[in-house]
Amino acid sequence: MTRVEFFFNVPDKLVKVAELCEKAVAKGRQLTIFTQHDAMGLLLQQRLWQQSAPSFLPSTTPFDTVSQFVPIIIDADGEHLIQDDILINLQTVYPPFFSRFRVLVELVGVDEDDKAAARSRFKFYRDRGYQVKSTDVASSQPASIRNV
Repeated sequence: MTRVEFFFNVPDKLVKVAELCEKAVAKGRQLTIFTQHDAMGLLLQQRLWQQSAPSFLPSTTPFDTVSQFVPIIIDADGEHLIQDDILINLQTVYPPFFSRFRVLVELVGVDEDDKAAARSRFKFYRDRGYQVKSTDVASSQPASIRNV
């Protein structure tokens, strides 16, 4: 069953995604990042390429010819899923295909609209029997994907 993890009060989601990707890729994991739109995907890709000097976080879209060899796939529509390890959801609704992934990560910003949408997703997962872990980023140590 998919493990669901929420990170609340994330001041900058793209920074947090890059942090989580860096840790997961170092462990040999694969990620799909489900963005709200292609423009967000481009911003995220730039962020990943600039994460830190010693880390190399290659990312691409599912349509790139090298996508099967790249650990991070950035996708806005979810129609061409390549792997099923970790899914990071940046949309305001639950991804309809989330249950094929081992881990689902939900990032929740600091504004009230984002929190309200997250509460709805949290309830959706919990009501379907998924165990949901949550971390308040504002009051915790730097977060990482647990037990990955």
